[in-house]
Amino acid sequence: MAGTLDLDKGCTVEELLRGCIEAFDDSGKVRDPQLVRMFLMMHPWYIPSSQLAAKLLHIYPSPALPRPPPSEPMRSPSAQPRRRMSLAPKYWISAFPAEFDLNPELAEQIKELKALLDQEGNRRHSSLIDIDSVPTYKWKRQVTQRNPVGQKKRKMSLLFDHLEPMELAEHLTYLEYRSFCKILFQDYHSFVTHGCTVDNPVLERFISLFNSVSQWVQLMILSKPTAPQRALVITHFVHVAEKLLQLQNFNTLMAVVGGLSHSSISRLKETHSHVSPETIKLWEGLTELVTATGNYGNYRRRLAACVGFRFPILGVHLKDLVALQLALPDWLDPARTRLNGAKMKQLFSILEELAMVTSLRPPVQANPDLLSLLTVSLDQYQTEDELYQLSLQREPRSKSSPTSPTSCTPPPRPPVLEEWTSAAKPKLDQALVVEHIEKMVESVFRNFDVDGDGHISQEEFQIIRGNFPYLSAFGDLDQNQDGCISREEMVSYFLRSSSVLGGRMGFVHNFQESNSLRPVACRHCKALILGIYKQGLKCRACGVNCHKQCKDRLSVECRRRAQSVSLEGSAPTPSPTHSHHHRAFSFSLPRPGRRGSRPPEIREEEVQTVEDGVFDIHL
Repeated sequence: MAGTLDLDKGCTVEELLRGCIEAFDDSGKVRDPQLVRMFLMMHPWYIPSSQLAAKLLHIYPSPALPRPPPSEPMRSPSAQPRRRMSLAPKYWISAFPAEFDLNPELAEQIKELKALLDQEGNRRHSSLIDIDSVPTYKWKRQVTQRNPVGQKKRKMSLLFDHLEPMELAEHLTYLEYRSFCKILFQDYHSFVTHGCTVDNPVLERFISLFNSVSQWVQLMILSKPTAPQRALVITHFVHVAEKLLQLQNFNTLMAVVGGLSHSSISRLKETHSHVSPETIKLWEGLTELVTATGNYGNYRRRLAACVGFRFPILGVHLKDLVALQLALPDWLDPARTRLNGAKMKQLFSILEELAMVTSLRPPVQANPDLLSLLTVSLDQYQTEDELYQLSLQREPRSKSSPTSPTSCTPPPRPPVLEEWTSAAKPKLDQALVVEHIEKMVESVFRNFDVDGDGHISQEEFQIIRGNFPYLSAFGDLDQNQDGCISREEMVSYFLRSSSVLGGRMGFVHNFQESNSLRPVACRHCKALILGIYKQGLKCRACGVNCHKQCKDRLSVECRRRAQSVSLEGSAPTPSPTHSHHHRAFSFSLPRPGRRGSRPPEIREEEVQTVEDGVFDIHL
């Protein structure tokens, strides 16, 4: 039967269960191990494990058990050798023991099958089902509580000055591996189906550890008072990242590269000038490896070529799972009887790659004392604002460009001030409107006052008008008719327009805390917003992303996306013409600047689509 199943056309759960039982021969060997492992791993995506165990009991009828209804004919025990009936549960228990420890109802049903075999004198077969030897997993999945008391003032770790790059890479690998091994199938399933880590403490703790590594990298760099010292720390972490790549630990590599590329570090122009060209070249190569360009093509090719232990970037594969969940249905019929075998195979290939991590121990020897010290060092409760303020203390903004958020980032091109939209908006706070108008006018003068005389001439006004289709004539803004427009006149004009339009101007951003499965570029400073746990802000109307500290300086105006997103908090409704292939978003991570060269900036290679709304993760 196993060889006759056509998963691409869809199968019922009963057909797959029979196929798994018949995949075992009389000697106990599995003829189709791929099918058996895939179904036993993936079935909770479709039905609870307890229901699958109940179906297994139905296949082995007994006077004490109700027979299946006529609509679900099952073969008799004579056609289903009792040995095979015991081999399937035996394989299930040995392959996925945590399910039976964490699901008492499932364990009881398998015990019932074992007892049934005993009653009928099949002790040799029932002995194959050893449910009592399943180890406990509850204590292994306990999440330790991070205690910030006394840690917030800790500015640097003594470990950093005493560990070689390989030694630090090995201990970081061991820490993340230990945390990763606690994640089970049910955690991935919960995350993909709910889109968040609510009631998912194990996965949330792993994400928090990833973010802690990135923050620790920033803190260690910023803890040094002089630019040459900070450059040495950057060099050290670049070599740590190199060793992580040698260990094939891509997840921690992404965390370290993310910390090095963060806005609080990328703005340190003087510091970067002390980093050697050789280090910069190495840094560029490591950054290019984990960039999102081509749907993380460089990373995927490198991962596929790995032999032995490898630690994939969890965020990338979670993104893949979410994309599949959105793109393909679980069932092929409205009655939900024929599951989508093609989707199940694709999900299984992703989850099997993640499950393989726990079956291969990392080639490292960890010192328990160093692990404890490193754990304490990573538990730094530093906020984004605190790190950025520390960065400003190390290298204050240049006086020549007081409005720039980062002194080392090249001045951005004059932003295209988006047109107003006449779509209805929620009633906005008038003080917020005034504040935003003043910032918008400041942006206009900063980018379009070519001669810098503090006024907009008629020639400059024509350039501005190209970005404001609804802008009135020059004379309507020039109140005193002196041939130029002042800041006060432009603010007054926009305030009058706002009053006339009843708050429907649509240029005020509606920001909320946002998270992403992939790094996102801040639209103001062009640096990355890295990390999954509440790392930045996102406008609910237009999808613009920025750092919290960049919000008040953002000059890009709010424009309602063609794919509308409800401001009331409802989920976006994707257009039926958008397939999952169009949800890809790629950009280059910021590369370290060479000596004497301008630091690189992020490029958005594709226009953001409805996928921006899909992949927000609220933890």
